[in-house]
Amino acid sequence: MPRPSGHQSQTFIRPSTMAAELDPKVAALLDKHVDKIIASSSKKNTKDLSDDEDDLLAELERDDSVMDAFREKRMQQLHDELARARRMKDQDHGYYDEAATEKEVLDATTSSKYSIAHFFHANFRRCKIMDNHLENLAQKHFDTKIIRIDVDKAPFLVERLKVKVLPCVISFIDGKSVDRLEGFEKLGNIDNFTTAMLESHFLLVGVLQRAKSTGDIAKKSIFRTEKKEEVDVNYWD
Repeated sequence: MPRPSGHQSQTFIRPSTMAAELDPKVAALLDKHVDKIIASSSKKNTKDLSDDEDDLLAELERDDSVMDAFREKRMQQLHDELARARRMKDQDHGYYDEAATEKEVLDATTSSKYSIAHFFHANFRRCKIMDNHLENLAQKHFDTKIIRIDVDKAPFLVERLKVKVLPCVISFIDGKSVDRLEGFEKLGNIDNFTTAMLESHFLLVGVLQRAKSTGDIAKKSIFRTEKKEEVDVNYWD
């Protein structure tokens, strides 16, 4: 049985073309509600999103501070974004899933324009910390497919992608690796980094498209102390 073909690696060049920017009010409304809708709805039931569309449109329509033409444009943008959210939901975006096989990782990272794969080990404490933050981001950034796989189930990809230190989080754009986080070195080498810090890194490399970690999630750390901890590096060979 042939092995799956590996990912290509490349030096990252930030894409020059980005999706048309959302109206700030539309973006704020989506960021406030859509992640909660996706998080609370079942994977199989796309009707959950439809049920909430009227409420979101009504909330936007109550804004009397803009001219009718701008309000209509905003409502169309909101409708289009909700439709896109449904399509992403059909592709299991908006969830932080664990891949059972290497093929699932390959399928996810090649079928989605933006994807993030976490190579983890169940016994490594820092992998569990990373899981916490990636799950939060997956629920908000439904444009990006975020998955994880146990290194024991991915010997070929571990070798092909030269996974040596865990947690290892690799970002892909159009199926090509553009960045990797090994341990917490790029996050200050501390265990109590915030979800917003991790999000900022992914925004910088282009695998996430818009900052969404505001309010409580931006402040959230699974450790209360701000004290820098001793470096805890888990090597995987």
